[in-house]
Amino acid sequence: MGARETLFAKRNPFATAETEDLFRKAMQENCRYHDAHCPEYHSILKDSGFSPDDLQTPSDLAKLPPLPTALFKRHHLTSMPAWRIPVKATSSGTKGHFSKVGLEFSALWNGLWMVLRMAHYRRLLSLRPVNYVILGYQPHKGNDMAVMKTAFGSTFFAPALHRCYALRYENGSYTADLEHVLECLQRFVKSGHPVRFMGFPSYTYFLLQLMENRSVRLQLPPGSRIMLGGGWKQFYREQVDKPALYALIRRVLGVEEEHVIEFFGAVEHPILYCDCPAHHFHVPVYSRVLIRDVRTLEPVPNGTPGLVNLMTPMIKATPLTSVMTDDLGILHDGSECPCGLRSPYLEIIGRVGLKEIRTCAAGAADILKGVSP
Repeated sequence: MGARETLFAKRNPFATAETEDLFRKAMQENCRYHDAHCPEYHSILKDSGFSPDDLQTPSDLAKLPPLPTALFKRHHLTSMPAWRIPVKATSSGTKGHFSKVGLEFSALWNGLWMVLRMAHYRRLLSLRPVNYVILGYQPHKGNDMAVMKTAFGSTFFAPALHRCYALRYENGSYTADLEHVLECLQRFVKSGHPVRFMGFPSYTYFLLQLMENRSVRLQLPPGSRIMLGGGWKQFYREQVDKPALYALIRRVLGVEEEHVIEFFGAVEHPILYCDCPAHHFHVPVYSRVLIRDVRTLEPVPNGTPGLVNLMTPMIKATPLTSVMTDDLGILHDGSECPCGLRSPYLEIIGRVGLKEIRTCAAGAADILKGVSP
């Protein structure tokens, strides 16, 4: 069994301190694989003067050239032939550009263990049937968006009686239908079965505002959960702070804050980050997070804001070993969180607002100018 499989088989999903060298070995194996099977990635490493052999200690991970997420939005990189990639996922897209990544069978198997352990940690696994309110996209064969797949996948944490979608696919396009969701929700409450929300916090907020404006108050049955993920996207101007959202959930649905769970992830970094009871995203064993200075791209100490660099050895189909997002974040010491976990936790504070992020990958976009997207 390789280092990646050993890492993803760990029982404790937050034992980062005990798995530092194992994670380094898994990253080295993953980097070697992509270096040997993806010509574009090989060119980037070579031009950066970096070799997988340079990963000798956990601190060497900072030397690994991170690829900007903007690169994946313009170029389709792969380390495997299409027939070996059963699942493909895309980002929601920005101005017509979207990332496209593939997951091979071994990545899916490791990802399954990851999801089960993270869901178990937040007590989301249950045999009790529930009704699902999906504040996101209704599945459609032409939709490969990761947020849609993630939302649908979450409906298997507990047996689904019914699934109701806010973004319904009709006549070749998606249409938001909160009236339909409200009708379903009122019917679900009368059934007496627990209700689970899953989806964008923006549409969740819009639904709750609609209910409050109409003086509609519901008491969700015991065992109900509010699960949020996917960010506010184009509705960032309407974004409210978490305490205000939790208070609205309590007033309108009768669900206490302890039963509100939030997820964080990205199609270019398909690791499931699940918040702790204090609503912090602790880094799991399956990944590591570096915060880099916006100007120099050098790693900064915990507690210092900068660009978020995400690393994982999970996938061999696409070279996502180390990616640089356009998020600004802060990595905090785990000891600062009252939940008891000692793994560092990531706080996302915004986006840089730059048209392009150029990383220490020696101008990866320049290297790939001649490569067809």
